[in-house]
Amino acid sequence: MPWTATDTAAMHRALEFARRGEGHVEPNPLVGAVVSREGTIVGTGWHERFGGPHAEIAALAATPADAARGATLFVTLEPCCHHGKTPPCTSAIIAAGIQRVVIAATDPFPAVNGGGIAALRAAGIAVETGLCEQEALRLTAPFRKLVTQKKPWVIAKWAMSLDGRMAAPAGADRWLSSAESRAIVHDLRARVDAIVVGIGTAEADDPLLTARPAEASGLPTRPLLRVVLDSTARLPLTSRLVQTAREQPLLVAVGPDAPVERLRELETAGCEVWIGRAGDSGKRLAELLGELGNRQLTNVLVEGGAQVLASLFAHREVDEVWAFIAPQIIGGGGPLAPLAAPTAAAGIEIEQVSHPGGDLFVRGLTK
Repeated sequence: MPWTATDTAAMHRALEFARRGEGHVEPNPLVGAVVSREGTIVGTGWHERFGGPHAEIAALAATPADAARGATLFVTLEPCCHHGKTPPCTSAIIAAGIQRVVIAATDPFPAVNGGGIAALRAAGIAVETGLCEQEALRLTAPFRKLVTQKKPWVIAKWAMSLDGRMAAPAGADRWLSSAESRAIVHDLRARVDAIVVGIGTAEADDPLLTARPAEASGLPTRPLLRVVLDSTARLPLTSRLVQTAREQPLLVAVGPDAPVERLRELETAGCEVWIGRAGDSGKRLAELLGELGNRQLTNVLVEGGAQVLASLFAHREVDEVWAFIAPQIIGGGGPLAPLAAPTAAAGIEIEQVSHPGGDLFVRGLTK
């Protein structure tokens, strides 16, 4: 399709607006839309929050009625054609008198999946697809995985020294990464649905696994699920995770042979216990991801430890990597490297490189 530079610029604007919904709309996709008339943008909108108006509705609401009729709508995802939490966007587009709709990517959700395009064309509207498609597919990748694979998007995060150690030596500052790097992690925590750690990390660090206050991140308070992989249910009842389980959800994922008495103690303390059926820990981890997908969790952040990360990579369950490399050399036989066991080689398609507080931050997708 020979789109013009004006068309491309309009879709880029729609993509920019779509990103504003990150951390607000999940498990819905990030979607942005603009209304253009004779090359001039006259209305913009995005999906701002789960259950709220879709991007197309917001853009049309921001457009004067006389400007919408005969105009072009640019939208990053195929408009819905079914009644969900909101009415069909296709009906509003048709009623507004939009003459042309340009769509970046189709919607894999079964109730849409080409149906929105068909409804618009049946109403006599010219529909074009594929403009900035790769950008739109990346933007909606977590949503697409949840819809098509019934699993959440898995982000593996770790911090390490230049020589591959994951913790500072005894007596040193407990943090390897800079304050700026930790702020980036807190912003990430504020927009994911769950944080996962292994029992080794839970025992060694006694973390809270919370995001910094919502007012600092700029994101609304989200129901963040904390998850501990603990095959034998040995998580101490005195840990900060258990002690705050009634204030913020904590799921302890155990194996089929975990002692029943320990499970009762964790549940009495306010924890949710999930019992995996698989005897193999790797298969049980995949089983847990399926459970989180069934709960409609879209983005899951895995913060370690080394065995957990190795297992995820070995079973090709990692979608995205956030690695923070501190300009330090620790040496010795100290803490393990990020991947503690042999694993399948994983290539990374780098999307971002920066230097927060002097660290090296690398973000990318697994291949």
